[in-house]
Amino acid sequence: MTVSHRFVVVAALFVTCLITSNIIIAKQISIGIIVLPAAIIIFPLSYIIGDVLTEVYGYQQARRVIWLGFLCNLIAVLAIWIGKILPPAPFFEAQNAYNRILGSTPRFLLASFAAYLAGEFTNSVVMAKMKIMTKGRWLWTRTIGSTLVGQGVDTVVVLAIAFVGVLPFSVLGIMMFFHWLVKCVYEAVATPLTYVVVGYLKRKEGIDVYDYGVDFNPLRVV
Repeated sequence: MTVSHRFVVVAALFVTCLITSNIIIAKQISIGIIVLPAAIIIFPLSYIIGDVLTEVYGYQQARRVIWLGFLCNLIAVLAIWIGKILPPAPFFEAQNAYNRILGSTPRFLLASFAAYLAGEFTNSVVMAKMKIMTKGRWLWTRTIGSTLVGQGVDTVVVLAIAFVGVLPFSVLGIMMFFHWLVKCVYEAVATPLTYVVVGYLKRKEGIDVYDYGVDFNPLRVV
């Protein structure tokens, strides 16, 4: 498939949402009695954009973008880490704040990377296979269904790696449920917008990929 400028824009938006969410994740926000990371305002967009990629361009192209996002996020993390260990200028008074906000622990980084790969690939595979099962009908069932599964995997993996042994299982279970619920509601509310974007791209690109006979191995990127 010839790569179009629209595909590049969608891929860039996906990567931007991912990296931005990992930067602002350090801040915790309160929605009533629910405490969530600030990343909740943008991270679910990566799943919505992932749905668009898989629906329009197919799993193979989505797989490449998922790995591109992983690589770009790794570069960002390494750059932030190098910035942390470099000696600050004498007049720079925010080193402690820099370390506190951007200096994620290895455990949280592992949780973030593992959850991203597990969740995004699960979302994309479910989306692609449901498209074949539904013969391209009922897009909303695929966007919401893949999100229920993908966000479930992402939430369980990230919170389990980050907090098992730190928080009681009862607290961790409640946290997982509300994180998953908010992300899924986000996707459901955004469904009309997803329809608009998918319809526009299919018309302009002149494609509508079905992943018949595709190797869904996430490690195969060529």
